[in-house]
Amino acid sequence: MVLMHESAMRIVASSFDFVGTLSDSITRAGYFLTQALIPLEAAQRATKETNRLLLQRNEALRLHTAALAKDNRLLEREVARRKAGEVAILKGKQQYQTLFKKPQVMQRKLRQFTRQIISAQEEQRKEISRELHDEFVQTLVGINVQLSALGRSASSGLAGFRAKIAHTQRLVETSVNEVHRFARQLRPALLDDLGLIPALLAYSNSVAARKKIKIQLTAFAGVEVLGSKRRAVLFRVAQEALTNVIRHAQAAHVEIVIIKIPGAIHMEIGDDGKSFQVDEIFHNRKHKRLGLVGMRERIEMVGGRLTIESGPGVGTTVRAEIPFNS
Repeated sequence: MVLMHESAMRIVASSFDFVGTLSDSITRAGYFLTQALIPLEAAQRATKETNRLLLQRNEALRLHTAALAKDNRLLEREVARRKAGEVAILKGKQQYQTLFKKPQVMQRKLRQFTRQIISAQEEQRKEISRELHDEFVQTLVGINVQLSALGRSASSGLAGFRAKIAHTQRLVETSVNEVHRFARQLRPALLDDLGLIPALLAYSNSVAARKKIKIQLTAFAGVEVLGSKRRAVLFRVAQEALTNVIRHAQAAHVEIVIIKIPGAIHMEIGDDGKSFQVDEIFHNRKHKRLGLVGMRERIEMVGGRLTIESGPGVGTTVRAEIPFNS
């Protein structure tokens, strides 16, 4: 701008008279130059300020970028840590499921083993009952017959001898009766020969006579269409229920009812004796009655369901349901 001003002044000076107006022309030319340089100076200052701000923003951007990179690294480490945690959680869950399934498998195996024991026990009782009926009882009956014949053949003068023989006969008859009762408890022949109802009737009459208790039986005749195994289950449940009544309930009256319901046979054994805490008996490991557990296992073996209700003043009621089909 100074060079342009100097060149313009020289051009003007060659044809201009500075004698009269020299001072005024130079002043105006200087003012013009000054006014022309002021915007340029302002623009330059603005440019410098802009450059300074740009440098500051670049530095701030660099610092922000560095901080963002640091945060990204922290985030990547956190993501990796969480992924490792998720893997550990998944592994722990799998281990927990494995540990959770093991007791269930063991419980199923234990229940299966218990049912196998019950089945084997039932077969063993059947064999023992058959042996007692076919061997031991027949032998005792033969001895009794021989003693009777010996007593008839003795002379009338041998009264003492005949008395001893009569006493021996009574002992043998008592032994025969006890063996019969023992055999019926193990596996009543009536259950296999005539069916559930005659077996229950004979057993309940025997218990009522020995324990001086009133037992009433009402049964649906169609129960006999059940298979031998299911009829045996119902008999054992009734047998165990009556045993518990005699041992614990101190009842005066027991009622056994067998009826037909849709698709199943329903049996109830109710008494008017003392009650007990059913849940406590089933869940208390120290005082669990194995007879009650055996009743439930027997019923569940054939796809049935067992419930027991007991309360003060109303006694205890055992309910068993067995389906006609598996």
